[in-house]
Amino acid sequence: MSTTTEGRTPYTVRHKNSNGEKLESCFYASDAYEARLLAMEFNAYIKQHPNCIDSILQTKA
Repeated sequence: MSTTTEGRTPYTVRHKNSNGEKLESCFYASDAYEARLLAMEFNAYIKQHPNCIDSILQTKA
């Protein structure tokens, strides 16, 4: 898989909110762990409920 500038790859972070709705956020990160940290930084609900994350998928650029 090709990477984007500075070795970052797009990741999709999927999670459920308090109503059970499935939501997605996309981040450019060096790995899935960094994508998780970015999701926690930019989404207050994920920060308060980190176990709401269902999956972190590497996507094609």
